[in-house]
Amino acid sequence: MPELLRPDGCRLYYEVHGVPAAEPLLLLEGAGGDIPGWTRNIPHLAETLHVIAYDHRGNGWSDAPDEPQTMKTFVDDAIAILDNLEIERAHVYGQSFGGMVALELALAWAERVRTLVLASTHAGGRSVIPVRIPKGEAALAIFSAAYAAREPEGVRELFRQGVPQPPTGSRRQWEAMRGHDVAGELGNVTAPTLILHGTHDRVIAADNARFLAERIPGAELMLIEGAGHVYHWEQPEAADRAVLDFIGRHS
Repeated sequence: MPELLRPDGCRLYYEVHGVPAAEPLLLLEGAGGDIPGWTRNIPHLAETLHVIAYDHRGNGWSDAPDEPQTMKTFVDDAIAILDNLEIERAHVYGQSFGGMVALELALAWAERVRTLVLASTHAGGRSVIPVRIPKGEAALAIFSAAYAAREPEGVRELFRQGVPQPPTGSRRQWEAMRGHDVAGELGNVTAPTLILHGTHDRVIAADNARFLAERIPGAELMLIEGAGHVYHWEQPEAADRAVLDFIGRHS
């Protein structure tokens, strides 16, 4: 298992796929997710890109230290992965919590980001436009209601993919997220940016994508019709096509 040992003793698990000499793409997963959540995307992305995926501390095969974490902790982990692989600049693609990490990384380390893809995410703080998850549907809320009803095997497949997460990992990630508030800094993002969001996201409202797109200079907005929070699982072809097209135009 390829691992990176951080100075605090936390081991981060990562994988590298695709064409070594190609443009590097760093994937940043959501809270409680892990690399298998990208199963429907990595093979296609890796046909033309050098894809790096890793599990955040608290996720998947990475360690889950039970001590306070901040968003800076997760940003520093991402930079450490790039440094370990001797990658000076990368395309950065973050989904949900990973999108928050990607956004803060792009603000703190602009020189390391070729392009930025912010998916199913928000700017934090009072800017967040809330959505109400129907009572009793929390487990299925990451999917659009239509997908959950139409593709029960697809739902089960995603849930089977992951490694059981320790409660300490999720708790520490939520603590870090509470400190995420960069709404006032969005005008400072310099990387070419694509905002991706499912129109039927029941976890983070699609209006948050519109908020980001209106405030990040030159940002492009793509809403994937009918898709939920895990739009890239429900509609992988549309998601991958949007990302590859965007990177291709900015490489």
